[in-house]
Amino acid sequence: MLCEKPLALSVAKARTLLEAARRRPDLRVMEVFMYRFHPRWRRIRDVVAGGGIGELRSVHSVFSYHNVDLLNIRNQADIGGGGLMDIGCYCISLSRLLFGSEPARVCGTAEYDPGFGTDRLASGILEFGAGTATFSCATQMVPYQRATLFGTTGCIEVETPFTPAPDEPARFWHRHPGGVEEHWTEAADKYTLQSDLFSRAVLEGTEVPTPLEEHGGQHAGD
Repeated sequence: MLCEKPLALSVAKARTLLEAARRRPDLRVMEVFMYRFHPRWRRIRDVVAGGGIGELRSVHSVFSYHNVDLLNIRNQADIGGGGLMDIGCYCISLSRLLFGSEPARVCGTAEYDPGFGTDRLASGILEFGAGTATFSCATQMVPYQRATLFGTTGCIEVETPFTPAPDEPARFWHRHPGGVEEHWTEAADKYTLQSDLFSRAVLEGTEVPTPLEEHGGQHAGD
């Protein structure tokens, strides 16, 4: 079962699904965060793991678009509309992926559309043992995506981190004491890569690339 993100609209419902999956070890369940399967993130994680920016200390991300269509599912509060559920979850997922753990503390703020009742601007701070992550997401703001990873000796800036075009190479910049390096990775359809790996797990009876219990998604894109 390949579930659209977020997995559920509450912690209680997510736990119910997790417990059901544990009772059925033959059932394959995975949450859809397709960006993880793009080869660019594998390259970035290799740079970070290799000490390319020193110790990772902070992750900043922004994801926004402008949508005021009353009939659009993203603007319907009763079925999970709003920026945090739709796109803020990408920023949170990315932070957990890079730090490889769950945040110890979280705080945030949100502004709600008076008509839709959905959050149209939300920002959060996540505290991890090794550093912090901050993010902002919005449904009524200029369309924009960016992610920056700050370390003790360098940083990585990622262009369109979550939805790069499937037919175009993707890039990021690695800033370090020796200068700035521009990196490109091949064009890739992240949805296809994700579906292929999930299908293989179903057909071969192996573990899915990103198990529900796995906060960091170590296998994503491998």
